[in-house]
Formats: sequence, C-alpha cells, structure tokens
Amino acid sequence: MKDVVSRCPIEETMRVLSGRWPTLLLYYLKDGTKRFSDLRRDNPIVSHRILALELRKLEEAGIVRRTAYAGYPLRVDYDLTAAGLKLVPLIDALGDWWEDTEDDRAGGVSSSAETRLVAAE
Repeated sequence: MKDVVSRCPIEETMRVLSGRWPTLLLYYLKDGTKRFSDLRRDNPIVSHRILALELRKLEEAGIVRRTAYAGYPLRVDYDLTAAGLKLVPLIDALGDWWEDTEDDRAGGVSSSAETRLVAAE
C-alpha cells in the first residue's frame, strides 16, 4: 500500500477503501456472511486474484473477517467485523445520495456550462 502522507483520518480511510472493489465488497457483505464464490458471483468481472487481494486488504485493516473451515473442499466465509459494520451507514448513504441526485446529474454538461457562465460574469 502507499505511504501515508499525513495523519489525516480521511486519507488513511481512503487508502483502505479506494479503488474499484473495496466499497462494493462492503456493500455485498453488509447483508451477512458470504463465501468467496458468492462474492465472485456478485462481482463477475473481478478476477479471482484481485478479489483475494482486496479481501486480504480489508481483512488486514480489520474491516472484514475471514473464517476458514477445515475439510475438503476448503470452505472460507467472509463477514464484516464491528469496525466494518460501522461503515454500513456510510455505504447506504452513498447509494441514497446517488439515487437522490439522479435528476441533478442528468443535466451533465449543460449544468456545468451554466456554472462557467455564472462564474464568468
């Protein structure tokens, strides 16, 4: 992982949650325990290797718990720790924000052009 530039808690949080997959993994784990194969089905375009790396990163950060069961085939479950569960309201808020601002974002270019015109005056 990259070195931390400052001691800002936001920077350290973003270091763990940045990228395409960590937040999605938290979203899929918020409903309960899942096996590795379930997470692959939830995220069909993520490679086996990347999924394993991202889960390991979240596990090392204390956000996800990995439980391996003896036997053949090896069964591994993933679930959120207490720290991970504290992130669920934030994940839900991001989803709510996206849905609530759909009309605002639909304007796209025209709304940003209006902003430039107002700023130029």
